[in-house]
Amino acid sequence: MPGFILLGTQWGDEGKGKVTDLLAGQMDLVVRYQGGNNAGHTVVVGGTSLALHLIPSGILFPHVIPVIGDGVVVDPRVLLEEMDMLSGRGIETDKLVISHNAHLIMPYHRELDRVTERYLGKSRIGTTGRGIGPAYGDKIARLGIRAQDVLDEKIFRAKVEAALKEKNAILSRIYNRLPIKPADVVEAYLGYARRLAPHIGDTSLLVWQSLREGKRVLFEGAQGTMLDVDHGTYPFVTSSNPVAGGALTGVGVGPREIDRVLGISKAYTTRVGSGPFPTEQDNEIGEALRGIGREYGATTGRKRRCGWFDSVVARYAARVNGLTDLFITKLDVLSGFKTISVAVAYRHEGKTYTEFPPHQSIVHHCEPVYEEFPGWEGDLSSARSWDDLPGPAQDYVKVLEEMSGVPVTGVSVGPSREQTMFLEGWKLPMPGGV
Repeated sequence: MPGFILLGTQWGDEGKGKVTDLLAGQMDLVVRYQGGNNAGHTVVVGGTSLALHLIPSGILFPHVIPVIGDGVVVDPRVLLEEMDMLSGRGIETDKLVISHNAHLIMPYHRELDRVTERYLGKSRIGTTGRGIGPAYGDKIARLGIRAQDVLDEKIFRAKVEAALKEKNAILSRIYNRLPIKPADVVEAYLGYARRLAPHIGDTSLLVWQSLREGKRVLFEGAQGTMLDVDHGTYPFVTSSNPVAGGALTGVGVGPREIDRVLGISKAYTTRVGSGPFPTEQDNEIGEALRGIGREYGATTGRKRRCGWFDSVVARYAARVNGLTDLFITKLDVLSGFKTISVAVAYRHEGKTYTEFPPHQSIVHHCEPVYEEFPGWEGDLSSARSWDDLPGPAQDYVKVLEEMSGVPVTGVSVGPSREQTMFLEGWKLPMPGGV
């Protein structure tokens, strides 16, 4: 089976962790291809909730090789803490492989992230303060430090000292912060390296060879399409490419290796942090969605902004990712609403946009054009098949399919593995005949 990409179609937090967990049992490798510990995947297994920030969800299956690809930025301290957490729960991490080309988040990246956000004030991006953006910035500026660098103390020490000449000048002269001592950084990271060295390898070759051998490989994205640095609502985006193309560059494989691209979408929409959000409901509807859906960030605990489903965004995500399938999560959250709205277009200065607008000012100031659909009553959490859903819920899913232009092949009605139904057209065999 060729490669299989799984990604978010909105502003992240769509439930990718659960779907990755559902599919991972049928995979041989699960590969994280971008982002850092600014993302979180919450997986519920046997009633226990696990929040994973760097390690792919495939870690929960003993036969799966979890891979962190070239496109990920890794905070080694956070990674080791996550590995220890999993080991403490009886989950082995011995098979984890980290790309030798993955860039490392350094202490000065975290410090710069925090102070620049404070400096920006009302214009801040809304980052998590984890150093993700500065790490990617150094990567592009060719000043970054990669995982392979910590395996050679001489190279690593020289790179840290060179980097801190610039970073300390910025921190002390512009932001009035104390300089960071190179020796402290080197000592801490060489300690991390002693534990991580057995896990660092050529992941591009590993994935390529696995595909040649006919093994199943799942490429797992973080964040979502609308947070993509090139295709999202810039500058209120992440610093990497969550879109399907990012899986190729973030792992090091070619487009012929990809067979399917599964987009994950909530039955409504959420967003964390600053930036435009056309269908946001900053009212009792938004509060109800947040409360029922427990919409708080898995990594930061921040409140998520909530709103109606946006079919303009859905069509855009389908186009830029080349989606082959759509998986709808949290359909159960909409139970009890008398009517449910879906944005079918945007209106701005007398013009209607059914496709995502080409200018940021339109996105910031547009008015969504809604169509309303009948809601339904009753708890959907026990539904296990399409026929278990009430008629209006079935109709709503069909509406999302029609408006996005992508077949819906899966629906989720709760956080656990069992609260899932795969619909007609799903080709990958699932455990238990799901």
